Amino acid sequence: MDNFKFSDPEVKKGIEAVEQGEMVFIFDSDSREGETDFVIAASAITPDDVRWMRRDGGGLICTALADEVCTTLGLPFMADLLAEGAGRWPAIGDTVEQAGDLAYDSRSSFSIWVNHRNTRTGIPDNDRALTINKLAEISEKGRNGEDVVFGDQFRAPGHVALLRAAEGLVENRRGQTELSVALAQMAGITPVMVVCEMLDDTNGKALSKEDARTYAQLHGCVFLEGAQITKVYKEWVARQKK
Repeated sequence: MDNFKFSDPEVKKGIEAVEQGEMVFIFDSDSREGETDFVIAASAITPDDVRWMRRDGGGLICTALADEVCTTLGLPFMADLLAEGAGRWPAIGDTVEQAGDLAYDSRSSFSIWVNHRNTRTGIPDNDRALTINKLAEISEKGRNGEDVVFGDQFRAPGHVALLRAAEGLVENRRGQTELSVALAQMAGITPVMVVCEMLDDTNGKALSKEDARTYAQLHGCVFLEGAQITKVYKEWVARQKK
């Protein structure tokens, strides 16, 4: 993290937590998904963190990668991949995401699902943690200009869902994918993050913002709203351009 003066002390705390490999919680917005996610750096995640997410989060554990990282690794949007296969498999053409299908955004951020080649089934906590750690590792190597071949280390389909962040992050899309990667960028770490939605065990819906905030406080973790991150990230980007 550079010497940029953050206008929001809570966002600064969140960035510091991400930099130190700690869990933070992000609520996107009431007008979007209205969900809070567990968020942690992919390079720092452990099997215990995966267990924590699946037990207390209950949503889908995904790995979000910056757009430029996906370009370097050759990772597509799943919708684009499916659209190309529609000619051979008609059912794909009928089901692949179209404009207007999503109530909360113009498109989803899903890419492919993978397992690391050193895993067996890929689903246990230690397998998923290994896959996610290795995703961060290969992403950093690619960013540093090293020659990397994604398929040498990963196979698909697998049990770790990849998310491709929008180019420009929150300037163009304000999902958990972009918000989490924005924190990583401001923290100066590899822009690959793990996210998992928090669900309510009593009704199966998204956990309310109030309950999620209380949970974060009980566990000594930073809780941030998407609007906070978006504001600070735009200020940070403007500073980088000077």
